[in-house]
Amino acid sequence: MDHGDTICAIATAPGEGAVGMVRLSGPRALSLALLASGRDDLQPRRMVAATLRDPEGGPALDQVLLCHMAAPASYTGEHVVEVFGHGGPLNLRRLLHLFLGLGARLAEPGEFTRRAFENGRMALDQAEAVAQIISARNEHAL
Repeated sequence: MDHGDTICAIATAPGEGAVGMVRLSGPRALSLALLASGRDDLQPRRMVAATLRDPEGGPALDQVLLCHMAAPASYTGEHVVEVFGHGGPLNLRRLLHLFLGLGARLAEPGEFTRRAFENGRMALDQAEAVAQIISARNEHAL
């Protein structure tokens, strides 16, 4: 299934931590990461350091690590970029809003996994298992 839009979301659990991740998936994931980082290219499956900033100007937002997974060899089967920035809800929301402002849209709950299923990257029972693991509240459920 071809999705014409690029989605993004904070992909780490809410709360404070040293590192947090914003994930992008879709046809513009790579170009948006390049635009925000000022880089010319990201080699697939190689993590690189970058400074993100609004391309319209302004101060640096965060020093991050970027990792691009090229379609179709990614979780969703689309181009995926994972942005590892300093953790904490305020900074991660700031990074998320950078990509939303550049044209990505906020992913719906479970949309990365749904895209993986729709793009043949996992079977339905695997997608359901991901949802069950995420929502598990005790060892028995896990």
